Amino acid sequence: MTSKSHLPAARFWALIPCAGTGSRAGAAGPKQYQPVAGQPMVHHTLLAFAATARIERTLVVVAPGDRFLQPDANAGWVVADCGGATRAASVTNGLVVLHSLGASEHDWVLVHDAARCLVTPAQIGHLMAVCAQDEVGGLLALKLPDTLKQEQDGRVAATLVRSDKWLAQTPQMFRLGLLQRALQQATGEVTDESSAIEALGLAPRLVEGSAQNFKVTYPEDFALAEAVLRARSDATRSRVA
Repeated sequence: MTSKSHLPAARFWALIPCAGTGSRAGAAGPKQYQPVAGQPMVHHTLLAFAATARIERTLVVVAPGDRFLQPDANAGWVVADCGGATRAASVTNGLVVLHSLGASEHDWVLVHDAARCLVTPAQIGHLMAVCAQDEVGGLLALKLPDTLKQEQDGRVAATLVRSDKWLAQTPQMFRLGLLQRALQQATGEVTDESSAIEALGLAPRLVEGSAQNFKVTYPEDFALAEAVLRARSDATRSRVA
């Protein structure tokens, strides 16, 4: 059996579950394919990973029969139509595909929401740098900025302490083999990869993210994402000029 010290250096892979229907967004089709700042939303997501140093390859998991996205060898992403009925199923199926592409159990996989199209290469790289030597792995997250209320029958039942509360974001970064085992053993609802890891009794590291790394979920989110992306584009043109 190979000891940890004799394992090859771990590589970093990205996995983008992209099989959802986006029903809450009110769009005519899957929200990840809706145009934002001139491109389908998921393209902004993929370009951020393509611009991140040390990402071996990005795998996009789409629904069976979905032909909207095409693989791009130059940008480093591939597409597999093995999406499942749930996020956890899509990620589980995607991990199998990553194995077939050459990923090992020791490698890191960064799972990211297709609809978090405002993530930046700097944020992705920061997560990788912080968690690369961590025993468990971790995720981008944001300290809760607002007062948190507990509801009962449409009324406030309690005000909760927010000082120790964080909003989970993505990417979420774990060893491929560990994440695969966690998802296979999960018995309850798995809303993100961290919750599956937590169910094993492990504590992922929280890495501070950005308020701009929000998940486009509701119709009004599209306008905000558009404004941020266009502002970034304008800032880039100003620097070049």
